[in-house]
Amino acid sequence: MVQKAIRISMDEKGYESLKIENIVASGVIADSIDLEKVSDKIKNCELNTKRFPGAVYRIEKPKIASLIFSSGKVVLTGIRNKQDLHDGLEIIMHSLRDAGIETYGEPQVAVTNIVCSYDMGKYINLNKVVITLNLENIEYEPEQFPGLVYRIEDPKIVALLFSSGKIILTGGKNIEDIKRGLDFLEQRLETIM
Repeated sequence: MVQKAIRISMDEKGYESLKIENIVASGVIADSIDLEKVSDKIKNCELNTKRFPGAVYRIEKPKIASLIFSSGKVVLTGIRNKQDLHDGLEIIMHSLRDAGIETYGEPQVAVTNIVCSYDMGKYINLNKVVITLNLENIEYEPEQFPGLVYRIEDPKIVALLFSSGKIILTGGKNIEDIKRGLDFLEQRLETIM
């Protein structure tokens, strides 16, 4: 069971172009995991301790990459929605049990980061944004990277703004935080544009 539910009704007014690109979830699924045993018995599970301290288990449907550690912890990435998270966890837990690993009855896994894209549908003058808004929350070096990094404090969201009007939002643990961050950002940009 996933601890935090993700509501993903993006067709609400004002959020038509908001799209989840990636969800990262992490938590604990067992007291300990024998990674050698897991990598030998589970197809698409790789272990190379010289390069990485955990096993990498790739699932095709839903397309998820999971990092499994001997401590019993797991990190899942590539998730696109709540159902994929649920289905992916089920597959991982089932595969581990089939490999002889004793797992928890209920995995203690929660969403730790949601990455979304959004299109404002209009040009953003990034130089004007830098001049007008609080410089402490902004990083902008166009010679290094074409986007402006804006750190929103409440909710704690990082937004990458591009002059094309495209925005990447990251750091939210639920879609409501992402939407609140986007609302805050659009209000700030409205005063500039």
